[in-house]
Parts: sequence; C-alpha cells; structure tokens
Amino acid sequence: MSFEPLASDFYSYESLLTPREKEALAEIRSWLERDVRPIVNAYWERAEFPTQVVKPLADLGVLSFAWDETAPFENSAVFRGFVALELARVDASVCTFVGVQNGLATGSVAVAGSEEQRREWIPKLASGEVVGAFGLTEPLSGSDSARGLRTTARREGDGWVLNGQKRWIGNATWSDITIIWAKDEADGQVKGFIVPTSTPGYEAKKIEGKISLRMVQNADITLTDVRVPESLRLQNATSFRETAAVLRQTRAEVAWSAVGTAIGAYEAAVRYAKERDQFGKPIASHQLIQDLLVKCLGNITASLGMVVRVSQMLDAGLQRDEHSALAKAYATSAMREAVAWAREACGGNGIVLEYEVGRFFADAEALYSYEGTREMNTLIVGRAITGQAAFV
Repeated sequence: MSFEPLASDFYSYESLLTPREKEALAEIRSWLERDVRPIVNAYWERAEFPTQVVKPLADLGVLSFAWDETAPFENSAVFRGFVALELARVDASVCTFVGVQNGLATGSVAVAGSEEQRREWIPKLASGEVVGAFGLTEPLSGSDSARGLRTTARREGDGWVLNGQKRWIGNATWSDITIIWAKDEADGQVKGFIVPTSTPGYEAKKIEGKISLRMVQNADITLTDVRVPESLRLQNATSFRETAAVLRQTRAEVAWSAVGTAIGAYEAAVRYAKERDQFGKPIASHQLIQDLLVKCLGNITASLGMVVRVSQMLDAGLQRDEHSALAKAYATSAMREAVAWAREACGGNGIVLEYEVGRFFADAEALYSYEGTREMNTLIVGRAITGQAAFV
C-alpha cells in the first residue's frame, strides 16, 4: 500500500520513518478512513464505544507494536507516536481506548510484571482477547495520587483483599481486567494488581453526561473486599515509582494524541473552507480564514517537532519525566488553541457533528486534563529547571 504524507505534516517529519513503518502506517490510515471515520459521529452522539474496532486494531498490530513479545516488526517510538496521531486525527476516543489498552494496562504488566506475567498477559492484551483498564485515579485523589491514594490492599493468606474506589477509569464498564493500584496496609507502599472484573466485590458504573470523549466508557469503580491471588499481584511493583514509570511512557503518547486531535480539527476546517462559499467565493480565499488556518498549522508543526524529539529520546534511553511532561503540557495547550481556531473558521457549522470540527473541539478538553493536567506537568518541568519542588 502506497504511503501518502499528510499535508498537515508541513515539515515532513514522517520522512523519519522506515519503509516498513510507512507501510504499516498506510494500512492503519486506510482502515481508519474506510471503517472508522464513517461511524464515529453516531457513536459519539450516543456515547457508545464501537467494540467492533478492537479486533481490526489488534490485527493491524496497533496493540502489539511496543512489546518485544508481540511486535510484528522492529519499530521506533516515533512510529508508535505517528500511530497515535493517526488514530486521534480520525477520533480521539478510539485513540484513548488504545492508550488505555496498550499504554496503561499492557504497559503496567510490561513495566511491573514478572516474566511469567508478561508471557501470559501481554499476548492476550495485544490480541484483543482481553480488554484492559487502568485504575489509579480516585474520587478524592487525582493529581496527588502519589501521596493521596486511599484504595487499600491487605495481605490475607495466599492472596490480597482490596477495598476502595476509583474514578474516571476508561474501558472499565466492559474490560475483562483492570489494573488496580492500591496502598499496602502493611508497609504503606503502592502495589499493582491484575483484577478480573468478574471478581466478587468489583463493581463498575458508567459515568454519564460527559461532553468530551463521549465514546470512551469511563466508570466509577467500587472495590468491596475484592480477593486477588498473589499470582495476580504485579511482582515488580513495590512503590509508586513503578506507577510513575508507566505514566512516563504514556504521557508522551498523549502529547502525540493531542497533535492528532489538532490535525483532525485543522483538516476538517480546511475542507470546510474550500467548500463553503460566502460573498461569491470560497471562504478559503478570505484573509481572516487563512490567518486562522495558518495559526492552527503553526501550533501543529511546533508540537510535532517536540513530540518527535521526545520519542527519539525514548528510543535512545534519554527521556526523563520532565521531557514527556513538557511535551504533554505544551502540545495539549497548543491543541486547545488550534481546535478553537478551527471551530472559529467554520462559524456556526463548527458546532455540528456533520462537519467533525465540533467533535474534535469537545474531545480536546479531556486530552488537556488527563495523564497529568497542564499545571502538574508544568510543576514537573519547573522542578527540573530550578531544583525546587513546588507541588504544595
């Protein structure tokens, strides 16, 4: 399948990809345009997730690329970033599903699981046989998860008993397993657990009334004396450091998703501007519309440069928390501006699903906040700059 560079990749960052990576990206893009774009507005409006996309995502390797156990070919973090970008430029909810399934659930096993756990769970998650979720955020603990975690784990015989609540957990209404992070009552350290959602005492209730990422099935989880065997405790998770390691690798991918969301809105606005006539000519020929589109493209191009470099640093083993934090803080802020300008370029039609811009505009708000707010990521970078922590 031939690879066509995106017009929105103005400085041709896709040229950094290998021929095999370009081929895989072209296959993913073709499937998204053929099978996903035509259905997402209807699913978004109904606040439902199209579960039929899971198997094609797995078949295309989207759930497999990052892991040695399942990668269909050797690939780079830059390539995996472009995969997230492609997903988000069609729909941010589908991209978020992949981020939870691949980056957070599978990533937890990859970072903190034993070799036996990796061999058992990574192929199941990569194939889509098992759908995963990631339970860290709580009703009273979001930005302060490192200190404020209230969910508890108590060792009892040959297993563990979990009690507590989680909130905003993506995929959790229909996942087969959820990675639950809980504080060990004995030593006060954070531990991770692979919890089958069929376990007695596990309850997930869908969060209704969202205005952003409506397709993503976020849930409130209640854990009441949930019993988990020692074999399902992530064996290498002994503190919040392992949780942070998972978030470090996914935070940069959220930055890529933000760029894709901005591109989706920008491309929709360009299409609209070429087709919409006012005063006897396409609005694309109006100076003020061109100004809005160029500002969108500027934000996209600046963000692309940042996320590409962060991914190169990940491949080189040089990426630190502050690098992914800066990328997430900047790219999501630039995205927020870009989707607003794209909406403005479309006038009143910018709030109608038919023209797509409104969906990207709304979904951007969730990307702006999750995986660390702009403020929290700013403080991570500020600590690196000054040597002083200013979180509290």
